[in-house]
Amino acid sequence: RISCYNNKMKIAIVGYAREGIATAKFFKKEGNQVCICDQDTSIKVEKDFEVHQGEDYLKNLDKFDLIFRTAGMNPDLIFAANPGLNPEIITSSTNEFFKRAKTKNIIGVTGTKGKGTTSTLIYEMLKEIGKDVYLGGNIGVPPIELLKEPMDAETWVVLEMSSFQLSDCRYSPMIAVCLMISQDHLDWHKSLEKYIASKANIVIHQTKKNHVIFNSENEASTKLAHLSPAIKVPYLKTPGAYIEDENIKIGDQIVCRVKDVALLGKHNLDNTCAAITCVWQISNEIVPISRAILNFKGLKHRLELVRKFEGVAYYNDSYASAPEAAIAAIKSITGPKILIVGGFDRNLDLSDLTDTIIKEEEQGGIKELILIGASANRVSQVLTSKGYKNYKIIDSKDLNDVVNQARIVSQPGDNVVLSPGFASFDMFKNFEIRGDKFKEIVSSL
Repeated sequence: RISCYNNKMKIAIVGYAREGIATAKFFKKEGNQVCICDQDTSIKVEKDFEVHQGEDYLKNLDKFDLIFRTAGMNPDLIFAANPGLNPEIITSSTNEFFKRAKTKNIIGVTGTKGKGTTSTLIYEMLKEIGKDVYLGGNIGVPPIELLKEPMDAETWVVLEMSSFQLSDCRYSPMIAVCLMISQDHLDWHKSLEKYIASKANIVIHQTKKNHVIFNSENEASTKLAHLSPAIKVPYLKTPGAYIEDENIKIGDQIVCRVKDVALLGKHNLDNTCAAITCVWQISNEIVPISRAILNFKGLKHRLELVRKFEGVAYYNDSYASAPEAAIAAIKSITGPKILIVGGFDRNLDLSDLTDTIIKEEEQGGIKELILIGASANRVSQVLTSKGYKNYKIIDSKDLNDVVNQARIVSQPGDNVVLSPGFASFDMFKNFEIRGDKFKEIVSSL
């Protein structure tokens, strides 16, 4: 339904962070009437926009032709505030990108962890092959901003797609990459089933000519892939990329040696195999694919070596906001570890994380566990119930106190690892700020 405002639409932007700002500017430039709706009254909005801020920011949205929710805004909140609202008028910048993009060569990457790394690796491989390619989505560039870029039918676009972005996505990419899936964001989705159902939108709108790349060792990823009508290609076994005799191979060809991959941990070898398998559907050129892998040193806040000081290595893994991500860090870094865990508690199951911590200490891998943030007491209770006592709770919200404690107990040869396993919201606005603060403190030692 189209409003009669200068033959243009009345559009509400719900949530005025980076994605909301980009969406608002895009539609304002087209001459639409744009209203910014955000609970935060301190946000400064440009004069060109109408503003609806404060506690009632979600009310009366039925007067708009389209409602663009930012990824983190659960549509259930919009419906609760607007009973009877037509669900068809709620959309996202991701939907708008798929609708308007001049290319159909879109690769979407989802999973519980590894999305950013895999998306970037695919992007780097396609660049090395010589493709015209853009990278965006959850990794930082809102999809709608990519519509400003010069594209044609030969352009490739790689999108990192979170469950938030996928929850109401009405399109699926030409190539969908489904990494490992485990529990996460259950405070938002309310159940593991709803979380997986959101991610399923990356495949259910595909065609028989499309491709879905999936983790053959992950049950949820495999099940999700088989919801797609597309051609199904597993990785970690043939016909996808796999590891054999310390080499990463596809078919009978060696792409690179395992030791040539700069990224730490088995999960990153899995991500590398996923990226290779994806790009192999586009090009079978081994040399540029291998070159991209050799040159890729990883993303910030993902098992990032900050520095070595007094013989101790300090790692920033602030991106690890779920227990499974912390488990991956524990398994990836060899040698004695002073492990820093904790943050905003979304009441995820801690069984696997605590069992991994206990097993790692039994093998001499954890020297001390430092618990921080709102989750500290619950983690300590679970560990204590299992007979584990080698932890210290730091009540302070100052990361200086946390790093100082780690420094006190560390010795040459040790590794201090910030891998929270929880979101940052109890102490920091996002994981980037948490990681940057940790790096700033460590760099100043």
